[in-house]
Amino acid sequence: MGARRQLVLIRPDADGGMTPLGSIDDVAEALARFNTATDGSPSRSLGTRVLYGPGFVVEIPTAQDTVTQALVNVKDEEIAWPVLSRLCRVLEWRMMDAATGRQFG
Repeated sequence: MGARRQLVLIRPDADGGMTPLGSIDDVAEALARFNTATDGSPSRSLGTRVLYGPGFVVEIPTAQDTVTQALVNVKDEEIAWPVLSRLCRVLEWRMMDAATGRQFG
């Protein structure tokens, strides 16, 4: 299994700020196109919606209607990386390494 790491999905704007990813439902719908969705069980965590993807888990904050970032816990980098790279390319999002702040994708 690859190294475990945390990434943050963001959409930077031209000025170095962040553009919203969309509403909670919009983000969930966009991620569903990449085999990433809830597991159907009741939410265990207040304030977040948890979506499961291939080799990773995405936590979307639900405290506000608009999502500006989502936390990704990578479980298996070898499986997760192609999916995360493709979704960032298609959705025009970026990944930021939570430990270093480095952006890619």
